[in-house]
Amino acid sequence: MAKKSISELRAKYSNSERRFLEGPRSRRREFIFSFKVLYEFLKGFRALHFVGPCVTVFGSARFKEEHFYYQEAMKMGAEISKIGFTVMTGGGPGIMEAANRGAFEANGRSVGCNIVLPHEQSENPYVQKSVEFRYFFVRKTLLLKYSYAFVIMPGGWGTMDELFEALTLIQTGKMEEFPVIIFGKEYWKNLIDLINDMIEKGTVSPDDLRHLLITDSIDESIEHLKKYSIEKFSLKHRKRVKAMSWLGELIKWKR
Repeated sequence: MAKKSISELRAKYSNSERRFLEGPRSRRREFIFSFKVLYEFLKGFRALHFVGPCVTVFGSARFKEEHFYYQEAMKMGAEISKIGFTVMTGGGPGIMEAANRGAFEANGRSVGCNIVLPHEQSENPYVQKSVEFRYFFVRKTLLLKYSYAFVIMPGGWGTMDELFEALTLIQTGKMEEFPVIIFGKEYWKNLIDLINDMIEKGTVSPDDLRHLLITDSIDESIEHLKKYSIEKFSLKHRKRVKAMSWLGELIKWKR
């Protein structure tokens, strides 16, 4: 029997999650799916347990190298790595590639959590440690779990989803008050107006945005990370978790 092509496998994985979200299925199928999800989490735990502390950079997969925001994301990735963080992204092209590339070229650490999609997404070449996921909700959880801050570069629906997921978890106390940085005032202008309108109408409290920074400055972003991540969580004095080779946990960083 011929091996399935990469595109066929990607379509199969996407269909699996889509079928799950269609509604109730047989108990057997739901039981099997639960174990697939558990496996995804365990795979992610083993791959990412030793890479931090991280800052996750979110943004569009569609910006090309010559685009202004690609270049800014490269600079952001480099500066984040210089203050001791591992740069984590979704592992794909565009802004994700740029942030990983910035960290990589600055001799920092660069990690990617790639999602299997039938189109658009493929692992960028600047990721030193990578883990691939079938399920968006598993991937998104792990992108949040290992980070002490989140940088939101210009992007589309997926980027907005990740932004509001982080803000909601912080607002509800399900996650520590890690800093969230929205980069690109002009790009996010309408969204910023909407957030201010929510505050005015009382659906969002100003206190919910205590550590939200909206900026066009990489330097200001880095100072924000130093104050509300490194200093607040005493990261300078926190030792990295060491892998145990006898458990098969040896981490190799690609160069």
